[in-house]
Amino acid sequence: MAQHEHVRVAVIGSGFGGLGAAVRLRREGITDFVVLERADSVGGAWRDNSYPGCACDVPSHLYSFSFAPNPDWPRTFSGQEHIRAYLERVADTFGLRPHIRLGHEVTMMRWDNDELNWVIESANGTTIVADVVVSATGPLSDPKMPDIPGLADFPGKVFHSARWDHDYDLTGKRVAMIGTGASAIQIVPAIQPKAGRLTLFQRTPPWVMPRMDRNISGAERWLHRALPSTGAARRGLLWGIRELQVSAFTKHPNELGLVERVAKSNLARAIKDPALRAKLTPSYRIGCKRILLSSTYYPALAQPNVDVVASGLAEVRGSTVVAADGTETEVDAIIFGTGFHVTDMPIADRVVGAEGITLAESWKDGMQALRGATAAGFPNWMTIIGPNTGLGNSSMILMIESQLNYMADYLRQLNVLGGRTALGVRTSAVGAWNRRVQERMKRTVWNTGGCTSWYLDARGRNTTAWPGTTGEFRRATRTVDLGEYEVIRPRKTDAAGAVVAGKAVAEEVAR
Repeated sequence: MAQHEHVRVAVIGSGFGGLGAAVRLRREGITDFVVLERADSVGGAWRDNSYPGCACDVPSHLYSFSFAPNPDWPRTFSGQEHIRAYLERVADTFGLRPHIRLGHEVTMMRWDNDELNWVIESANGTTIVADVVVSATGPLSDPKMPDIPGLADFPGKVFHSARWDHDYDLTGKRVAMIGTGASAIQIVPAIQPKAGRLTLFQRTPPWVMPRMDRNISGAERWLHRALPSTGAARRGLLWGIRELQVSAFTKHPNELGLVERVAKSNLARAIKDPALRAKLTPSYRIGCKRILLSSTYYPALAQPNVDVVASGLAEVRGSTVVAADGTETEVDAIIFGTGFHVTDMPIADRVVGAEGITLAESWKDGMQALRGATAAGFPNWMTIIGPNTGLGNSSMILMIESQLNYMADYLRQLNVLGGRTALGVRTSAVGAWNRRVQERMKRTVWNTGGCTSWYLDARGRNTTAWPGTTGEFRRATRTVDLGEYEVIRPRKTDAAGAVVAGKAVAEEVAR
C-alpha cells in the first residue's frame, strides 16, 4: 500500500471557519494538522465575492474573532477588501501559513473502518490520511446557477456574483441583474451609474432597512489601539443589542411590526413612483427572509436607466431575456445573484462514511447534525457552520467560535480515551437534537412569515437557521457529552485474522 502523509487533523477550507479552527488547534497545542484550500489564497467567501459594492451587513467589530480584535476597521460596516485583508493577517499573525495547502481541492473523503481514519483525496493527485476531519467549506461557497432554457446560447456575457468577471467592462452595456438578495442590492447601486440600461429581475422583493454606515474616525481607532478594552466593550454592546432582538424572530414575530414600518418608510422616501413602490413592497412578514441593509439600493432603482421586472427570468432567446410574465428585454450581459447551494452543499457528495454512503445520501431527507457539528455514520468528522447554525440578525463569527469550543473538547475527549479511537455520534442523539430544534422552529418568523427563502430545503424544512440566541448556542456547545457518542476502537481479530469483536465492543466501551 502506498504511504501517504498522516496528520492528526485535516481542516477543509480557509475562510473564517477554517482559519478559526486552525488557530484553535494551535492554541490547544495541536500542530499536526493541515488546512486544505481549493483556491490559491485564503479568505473563503470573502475571497470569492469580489463584486462591486461587496460589503458585510454585520458591524465590523462584531464580525471578527474575539481572539483577534481589529482596532483599525475603517468603517462601521466593512467592505470585502478589508475583511479579506483581516483574514490574511489572521493567517500570518497566528503562524498558519506552514499548515495551509493551497490548490488542494478535496475530491473525496472516505472513512476507513479498519484504520479508524479518513483518507482524503485532492484534485491535484495528493492523498492525506487524517484521524479527524473538520469541514469548514461553508454554506456560501458554491454558487447556484438556475437552469434557464436557452442560456447556453446567449451570445453575451454571463457570470455569477460570486465569480465576478473584472475584465468585462459594463460601461454602456445593457445588463440584466437576476435576483434581489444580499449581493444584488449591493451590486445594483455600484453598477447603475455606468450601465447603459440595467434591468432587475425580481421574483420576490426584499425588505430593506437603511444602512447606518460611516467612517470610523482616527480618534476611535486610536482609542481602540491604546485601550483594547474599549474595542471589547463596543463588540459587547453590539452583541447585546442583537441578543435582545432574537425573541422577535424566534418567538414573537408580531413584534417585528415596528421594524416593518421603518422599512416601509425607507421605501417611501426613496421611491416616489407609486407603481414602482408597489413592485418593491413585500407581501410577507419582515424577517422571513434576511433583512437587507442599504441606503443606496432604492435610489438606484429610481434612476431613469433602471427597469424593475417583477418576475423571475424564465427563458433566454438569443440576446433576449424573457421573464415569467412575458416581459422581453435585449441585453448584453446577464449577472446572476441567485445565491448558493446551502441546503444541498456539494461537499456532502464527497464524504463517504462508515456505512459506505455519502453524507448527501445520509441527508437526503434533510440536513441534521448534533449541535450543528457531527453527523451519524461519520466518525471523527465535524462541520463548522453546519445544519441549523445560521443567524438572521447577528454575526456568524459568534456561532463559529462556539463550534470551535466544541471541536476543541471533542479532540480533548479523544486524547483522554487514548490510542486509536473514534467518536461516532449516536443516531438517537442527532434525532433528539433535531426534533428539539425543529419544534422550536415552528414559532419562528422564518417558518411563519409567509415566504420561501434559502433557509428552507426542498422539503420546506428549515435546516439552516438557529432558533435561539448565540449565548444559548455557546452553552450548548461548551463541552462534548460522551453519552451522545459511541466510542469506537479498532476491531479485534483472532490469529487467522477473522474479526471476533467489532462494533459491539465499541458500544460496550461507550456505556
